[in-house]
Amino acid sequence: MADIDLLVLGELNADVIVECGDTRPSFGQVEDIVEDAEIVLGSSGAITACGAARLGARVAMVGVVGDDWLGEFVLERLRERGVDTTHCLRRPGRRTGMSIVLGSRGDRSILTFPGEIGRLAAADVAPQALAAARHVHVSSYFLQYDLWAGLPGLFRSVRDRGATTSVDPNWDPARDFGHGLPELLPLVDYLLPNEAEAVRIARADGVEEAAAAIAARGACAVVKRGGDGALLHHPDGTVLTVDAPRITPVETTGAGDSFDAGLLASLLTGGDLATALRTASACGALSTQGRGGTAAQPTADQARALAGTLTVTPPEGPLPEGQGREKQ
Repeated sequence: MADIDLLVLGELNADVIVECGDTRPSFGQVEDIVEDAEIVLGSSGAITACGAARLGARVAMVGVVGDDWLGEFVLERLRERGVDTTHCLRRPGRRTGMSIVLGSRGDRSILTFPGEIGRLAAADVAPQALAAARHVHVSSYFLQYDLWAGLPGLFRSVRDRGATTSVDPNWDPARDFGHGLPELLPLVDYLLPNEAEAVRIARADGVEEAAAAIAARGACAVVKRGGDGALLHHPDGTVLTVDAPRITPVETTGAGDSFDAGLLASLLTGGDLATALRTASACGALSTQGRGGTAAQPTADQARALAGTLTVTPPEGPLPEGQGREKQ
């Protein structure tokens, strides 16, 4: 196997994107008309993997699907985007997960049938894939319940050989926002929550307090704030913010995952934290110009052009010690 820049461990599912407009779902045998609907590749991990591959990174995915037609749909969409699916698992007699994303004028609600989404365990991750990876990213931590027990050991082995790690927790359907994540943070190089997730994970009153608390546990907090841009708080005390591009979204599914892809791809090509933060903000914004998480993901040139218009505050300085150290 060739070297892997980014190995993504996470959920695999399809998304049914429904643009409701002003219609609200009603029970009682009621049928309503919506503006649009489409079945696309879903899941935070798959969208991040596709976004990083689009930016030129060598990406492999590890996740679990069923042996149904939906599982083949998911894997084929990944392969079309240049993501290595060699180490994805298909479980006989099992069903692939699916999310129904109900969008309405920039807001959304997500209903998920888990299927095999949470059935990836640390023992399922091929040692040769781990050994080849420069960076290991875990998506939708709170849905990866079979991974919780083994992930500290897996991350410890990754860090011991000089590679780096990241986690996008996503929302916790149980509303607990724990499940071993606080204890895992010393082994995480980058934690990539949105604002609501960061506040709940840190048990904080606001986003700045939350980011500082996460950094104090050893992880660089990169908090996605939608139209307010993003906030980065490094364990060495470095704090950076980036503004958000002024782009009218078509549909916002997966924007945070494309943000992750931009950040990680930039760091893996030697970008400093400020450059990576601008690239991430650009990638997240540009991904909203199409329906579904992958349709409008930018190329490296497109991301670079928009990133160059964004402001990081305070102005970037020297790279913090130990960051951007991924092997070239």
